[in-house]
Amino acid sequence: MLDIQRLRNSTTEIKDRLATRGNKYDQQIENALNNDKERRKIETQLQKLQAQRNEISQVIGQISASKEREEKKRKVKKIAEAMEEWKQKSQLINEKQKAILYEIPNLPHENCPNGGNEKENLLIRETKKSQKNSPQHTEIMQTLKLANFEKASKVFGAGFSLLTGKGAKLQRALIQFMLNLQTEAHQYQEVAVPVIIPRACMIATGQLPKFEEEMYSIGNDSLFLAPTAEVPITNLYQDTLLKENELPIKLTGHTSCFRREAGSGGKLTRGLLRLHQFEKVELVRIEHPENSFSALEELTKHAEIVLKQLEIPYRVIELCSADLGFSATKTYDLEVWSPSDKTYWEVSSCSNFGDYQARRLKLRFKDKGGGNQFCHTLNGSGLALPRLIAALLENHWQEDNSVKIPKALQPYFGEEKIA
Repeated sequence: MLDIQRLRNSTTEIKDRLATRGNKYDQQIENALNNDKERRKIETQLQKLQAQRNEISQVIGQISASKEREEKKRKVKKIAEAMEEWKQKSQLINEKQKAILYEIPNLPHENCPNGGNEKENLLIRETKKSQKNSPQHTEIMQTLKLANFEKASKVFGAGFSLLTGKGAKLQRALIQFMLNLQTEAHQYQEVAVPVIIPRACMIATGQLPKFEEEMYSIGNDSLFLAPTAEVPITNLYQDTLLKENELPIKLTGHTSCFRREAGSGGKLTRGLLRLHQFEKVELVRIEHPENSFSALEELTKHAEIVLKQLEIPYRVIELCSADLGFSATKTYDLEVWSPSDKTYWEVSSCSNFGDYQARRLKLRFKDKGGGNQFCHTLNGSGLALPRLIAALLENHWQEDNSVKIPKALQPYFGEEKIA
């Protein structure tokens, strides 16, 4: 969430920068500032009562007359009772303050491209596209018996997949390949985390309350299925004070991910392109504020190298202000080339959240001067499996209807091709 002090001191600037997201948040900001004024009044009253209680308590020990001493004690008791009421008011208004701030997105970075929609995203770099005309990944998978889309739809419903035989083996090989790459070549620490997570974790990383309708909740337990491994991994450091020399922290993990929004029609809903449940390898970093934007460049390249080693054409796009995720200040998307559709599919978003998530998490580090600063958090898909599999099949499809396995993946898959 945004810093309330910064909202007070730079109100106009913040309103203007948030307006580049395509929506105005002026009313939410005014609500936050008005609530903050009331909150500070309550805190001032509490401080006054505390000072009065301290003053009387010091005098009590110096009074010899028991009657006068008892009278002072009664005053202290009344002040304590009044303080308890004001503390309850303080707690309520602080909770209200957080609820208001949770509705305000992060500020786009100063250098973020200013645009009104995804058409104004900025192309950063791209590799050479394949000119082959391959079948769609669904046709390849059905021909080679890598998936059973009909049974998946019949048994589980729309938006779910069923990989079979070497299709399931390919997914397993890709997960192992990506985890080994990030842990061995780039020194990320692997973690295995739950995918059933408390509401507080979802709030801390910004999925709630904004996107609650898109999440899968579990009964009345205030538990949710993880929409991405970002949530449980980042929350490993909630309410944490790190030493400066512990930064950076680099973590990776594989989880199933669950999202309600899987679309209702069109090309992107077929096969593996948009699912309610899918597998993903995630990269998470906790960084010193001075290093976080250079870390974003590095993290993005760590995700890119997966595509390079798998020999899949791709491009890197920087998202414009209106296309940014709610909690992000700067984001790069990796998009893979589809020879069948002659278009690109997103397989990764690599984002810097600045201190936005860290404020919700209460994640800080002690700097050289002894002060406590908020860390910066980053994450990126490294990568999401469904579209990666689809792109791999289409880009490595051969005229004899086999699929060549990229050399880097062969030790994990155990074969040179799928036929």
